[in-house]
Amino acid sequence: MEKDNNLKIISNPIVNQSLCTIRNKNTDTQGVRLAARKLTRILLYEATKNLPQKEVSIETPVAPCTVKTINDDITIIISPILRAGLIFTDEAVDILPQATIRHIGMYRDEKTLKPVWYYNKVPMPVDNPSKYYVYITDPMLATGNSLIEAIRLYVSKGIPEENICCVCMIAAPQGIEAVFGEFPDIKLIVASVDSHLNERGYIVPGMGDAGDRIYNTVV
Repeated sequence: MEKDNNLKIISNPIVNQSLCTIRNKNTDTQGVRLAARKLTRILLYEATKNLPQKEVSIETPVAPCTVKTINDDITIIISPILRAGLIFTDEAVDILPQATIRHIGMYRDEKTLKPVWYYNKVPMPVDNPSKYYVYITDPMLATGNSLIEAIRLYVSKGIPEENICCVCMIAAPQGIEAVFGEFPDIKLIVASVDSHLNERGYIVPGMGDAGDRIYNTVV
């Protein structure tokens, strides 16, 4: 399913409780949002383990010391796929206030299951691609089509695949296969790999439409 160890499935009691909450059809919008934000923070902590660090000398109130911190000569990009991917943004800017937020807008054609672009906030030039670290966020990895298009956008700018990490709550095996089939060196962080996709391209058991559940637009 994955190339080497590039897929990481994060599991602990807090992750499991949060997944239970967002999956439950009886959880209201507020409950889904709170659980989703808790879950995204845990996933982002894992995703950012690849950030380069450096040693600096500081003084505590007690004594001088040498400590590690994130290297400040890199560019960190958080790239949520609209609209559901926005749930990661508040947690991401708390964790990484130095990051740039680059939104990507796609919706899925319900007949073809292919992504349709409607917004692209990634027109920036990339002068030193190896120093860019990109985190693409989307709660659900179903067919993988949207994620593949988002990854391609950054790879086309010369950013190395190994510097690109995709962060999702729930994934389907078909989507994982598709993404790694196109980009074998990216990293993928998920909280659960579910059973399969149904005939409508929804993850089973999944959580339904993540955007609708998070933003209270279920009809």
